[in-house]
Amino acid sequence: MHDEPDEPRWLLLIHQIPPKPAYFRAKVGRRLARLGAVAIKNSVYVLPLNEQTHEDLQWVAREIASDGGDATLCKATFVEGLRDDQIEALFHAARDADYMQLAEEARQITSELPTRLGRDDERRPALEADLVRLRKRASEILTIDFFAASGRESAESAIAALEKRLRRGEKPPPEEEPRPRRDAYQGRTWVTRKNVHVDRIASAWLIRRFIDEGARFAFVAGQGYRAKNGEVTFDMYEGEFTHVGDACTFETLLDQFEIREPGLSAIAEIVHDIDVKDGKFARTEAPGVAALIAGIAVSEREDEARIELGGRMFGALLELFRRKRGT
Repeated sequence: MHDEPDEPRWLLLIHQIPPKPAYFRAKVGRRLARLGAVAIKNSVYVLPLNEQTHEDLQWVAREIASDGGDATLCKATFVEGLRDDQIEALFHAARDADYMQLAEEARQITSELPTRLGRDDERRPALEADLVRLRKRASEILTIDFFAASGRESAESAIAALEKRLRRGEKPPPEEEPRPRRDAYQGRTWVTRKNVHVDRIASAWLIRRFIDEGARFAFVAGQGYRAKNGEVTFDMYEGEFTHVGDACTFETLLDQFEIREPGLSAIAEIVHDIDVKDGKFARTEAPGVAALIAGIAVSEREDEARIELGGRMFGALLELFRRKRGT
């Protein structure tokens, strides 16, 4: 008796495009980029298989064929070579690059704003148009963010910071919300996105070490998740604890729970530089820690195992920085 083959998860477009006219290849490339497809080999593109992606690639295949090229669509399951998690990593990298570009543009616009922008300032219409454009672009990226890339929080926070600066002075600032009490967050289930990376690994370690010793962790797809009773969401879009302005979730947790443990500020700066990628603190340790985190992600497919191994690394870093002066 043979095992039933796995249901195909992927849709492949394999194409051949004539060398002339030259613009045709670029046109097809732009179409595939807008659909969120990534290349796994020369002229072989992949998308997760669903009704919408199937229809989208059918139109691309027909367009290629109508202009003299050749295109084949395949439903695929990878059995040798590339693994599913490696393909997902390609999508993460592509969307993180999109989000990073968006965040950098939002931060650049914000950095050039005056301290207070008058309601009748002649620059306001153009800046409002920029905000609308950035939010539209964020929405476009979200539609092709099939695996909830980690860069989304950073981009959304950068856009929110720009909007906050534009709105400053238009209405009285809201009263500051009371800070969370640590005793209200004991024995909770802390929910975050699957495929944890540096900010979520570091935040989970911080939670269990300094906030909720009995914390349990759950990992979900991310998009549109609503917390159940007893759950706390972190490092997720609209999470209870997530990016604020240019601060990553680890920094937000330190600030909200007023954790002043010596050495944690240095770790926060490293996590920020790796996660937000804006070079704000220029920590020399960041590349090495980033390489270790990447190694953990490659060697450990289970999120709980990543948190366990990453937590031991951050614990060792904390002991190191406690003994250093000026951190």
